[in-house]
Amino acid sequence: MVKISFNLKVVFYRSESGNEPVRGWLKELPRDDKRRIGEDIKTVQLGWPLSLPLIRKIAKNLWEVRTRLEAGIARVLFTVDDDHMILLHGFVKKSQKTPEKELRTALSRLGDFKKGNK
Repeated sequence: MVKISFNLKVVFYRSESGNEPVRGWLKELPRDDKRRIGEDIKTVQLGWPLSLPLIRKIAKNLWEVRTRLEAGIARVLFTVDDDHMILLHGFVKKSQKTPEKELRTALSRLGDFKKGNK
């Protein structure tokens, strides 16, 4: 079986007001955490499509990159549009289940993106 992968262009979701929430979240993290998350995003970028343990599908058109950190597990929720990986939301999860608030945020941004608020 031959696995076909292709490179994705990573793009930060931008709100109507021009904010890039995932970029802002990443800037606040310790350098080592940023590096680990960045490496995992790059793995997805260069090897898409991937699956567990790095990637998990959350909903239609919504996946998460899972990165182990000392403070918990970082999640970067994203969608794929043609050859673009759009980073919608990021947070550090300390429990098994993805908090409903975090999921709603990502789904709201996904809806905005699909409406053309890129």
